[in-house]
Amino acid sequence: MVGDKARGEMNAFQRNESKETLFTFISAGDDPPKGDFPVQKKSPKLCGSNYPLSIAFIVVNEFCERFSYYGMRAVLTLYFLSFFHWDENLSTAVYHAFSALCYFTPVIGAIMADSWLGKYKTIIYLSIVYVVGHLIKSVGAIPSLGNQAVHVILSMVGLFLIALGTGGIKPCVSAFGGDQFEEEHTSERNKFFSIFYLSINAGSLISTFVTPVLRGDVKCFGEDCYALAFGVPAALMVLALVVFIAGSGLYRKTPPQGNVLLEVCKCIGFAIKNRLKNRSPQIPKRDHWLDWASEKYSKQLIGEVKMVTRVLFLFIPLPMFWALFDQQGSRWTLQATKMNADFGIYVLQPDQMQFLNPLLILVFIPIFDLGLYPLINMCKFNFTPIRKMATGMILAGMAFGLAAVVEVKINENDMPRLVPEESLIRVLNLAKNPVRVTIQDQDLFQQPVEAFQNPVEYSKLILNGEEQSLRFTLQHQGLSLDFNYTVKEKSVYSLIVFEADGSLSSRLITDLEAKPENGLAAVRFINGLSEDVNLTIDNKQFIAVQKNYSASEYSLLERDRYNNGKCITEMGEFTLELGLLDFGASYTIVITNVSGGAVKTWKSEDIKSNNVHMAWQLPQYLLISAGEVMFSITGLAFSYSQWAEFVLFTVLLFAVCIIFSIMGYFYVSVDPEDLEEKEEKRETSSRGNMISLVTKKTKL
Repeated sequence: MVGDKARGEMNAFQRNESKETLFTFISAGDDPPKGDFPVQKKSPKLCGSNYPLSIAFIVVNEFCERFSYYGMRAVLTLYFLSFFHWDENLSTAVYHAFSALCYFTPVIGAIMADSWLGKYKTIIYLSIVYVVGHLIKSVGAIPSLGNQAVHVILSMVGLFLIALGTGGIKPCVSAFGGDQFEEEHTSERNKFFSIFYLSINAGSLISTFVTPVLRGDVKCFGEDCYALAFGVPAALMVLALVVFIAGSGLYRKTPPQGNVLLEVCKCIGFAIKNRLKNRSPQIPKRDHWLDWASEKYSKQLIGEVKMVTRVLFLFIPLPMFWALFDQQGSRWTLQATKMNADFGIYVLQPDQMQFLNPLLILVFIPIFDLGLYPLINMCKFNFTPIRKMATGMILAGMAFGLAAVVEVKINENDMPRLVPEESLIRVLNLAKNPVRVTIQDQDLFQQPVEAFQNPVEYSKLILNGEEQSLRFTLQHQGLSLDFNYTVKEKSVYSLIVFEADGSLSSRLITDLEAKPENGLAAVRFINGLSEDVNLTIDNKQFIAVQKNYSASEYSLLERDRYNNGKCITEMGEFTLELGLLDFGASYTIVITNVSGGAVKTWKSEDIKSNNVHMAWQLPQYLLISAGEVMFSITGLAFSYSQWAEFVLFTVLLFAVCIIFSIMGYFYVSVDPEDLEEKEEKRETSSRGNMISLVTKKTKL
């Protein structure tokens, strides 16, 4: 999260310094700019300090905007999973496609601000786009509005506009804040960026904790209230826009001054073009390929572009770190849905765990800067920026190693994977005496099944095709009864044995094949009474179950204790107590009789509840956050120290996209069996074509 947040602050300072105090790009043959620049008015100060009053509006705007963005994004993966009923892979893919678009659109915003509209108008116009996107996204989350296709279209349009808005204003807001300071107040400006960064983390921290509560704890339209979870961030974005416009009369507004990125691209393009035109051996060589741009561009610009290319090469691994980092909002959130979220005094929503990252960042930054780094320096260890970044990447790798261990422990509690020509079965003996069960061509259930014995686990049925008719033999009190049932592959069954009209009978019913999603509990009822019943659970679920051991469909419920249910029969209304229905568990509840004004039940746990606690995610969040502080903040500081003129991440984004596209275009799949043979041929060929390389250093 530091990478997303801090890059704005560093880029702001870089952009501000490069354009206002350091130099102006002058192409060869151009005349220096003439005339006086417009005199900027001085903004009123805060409480007699050197801080302009206008920055208060900018900081509040940033807090509301970050609340808006991170609050919406916190519930996005579960929205895809639960509202659209997409699978985990598609939900994750769309989530990361949206995140990638948010990191691409700053390029558009920077070009608009520097070459056309200026920062102020760019922020206004793209914030309006941002608000419209939020509103469309919120409307698309209303279940009663159209079918799923309508919801998907509205949501995708809304997300596109949000990505355009949030990314477009990202390079402008912090830079616009820096513009509010006079040149002699550099110390106050640097402190402003710290306050600005604090507002980002505060907005992120609060929103990632609050919006999952709005989603999960508030119910609307009979389900999780995604419309509210998206509507509140939309309202905060409207507030952000209103606050920013309210300070319009106080702002210092600098005119567009040309885009640095475009100037860099032109310089690189001219160098390549000029080099290709001058390939004759008679033309003297130059120390660096960028020196071929010297006919048109200044030495200072060329030198700075050289620095950019060197840093970009060093930062090629950076996208992999952020690709892993963004898994917090997708795979780690999905992992949390399969864990026990009960912390005793509070039950966390799975998407609330993301609030740990901004919280830990706020804790780690002073610890590292004031404690860890000085301690390492006292030990005479040269902890260079490169080493810090490498350590950060190692910590991130360790975080995902821990996440993998947690996932393995979670999967141990899953249902067995179903394969072709296999099924699972168990026996529920609801009779009064033990029953021995024998299944045709199967060697199962060696011991008699006791009355109301809670089965430990399912047993595997081996079939001879996609489905098979099997004979089930029940031995009970010296009697033997046969029943024939058709069993399908890759299915889960319960054989219910019960007494009806003085004799033994049975039913084969279908069970859940996997755990309920999103930490919900599944429950079904078997009516052992001789009359139909109507059941009410938490005044919302209404279930009708026919008599004589008929079974209801599964109902999905939030994890809770349900002791105030109602069971209505011909004899009257009775209390129904179900007890705790836990995270991710599946239950079969048998209504056995009515006594003392209450219904007597027997509860069987079909699928075990989530037994890995969500607290086990804390170590991986600690490591990824520590790695982020070392990798991201150090990387920004290192980049700034190598040059102070250009926006690193904008250029890096283009470089990575181009490199990846070229690599993907020329990628050819290799058969592992042919790899050794190809390597031998390549080595033989290379021996006859050796090239002597001379290393040269370029003086910058």
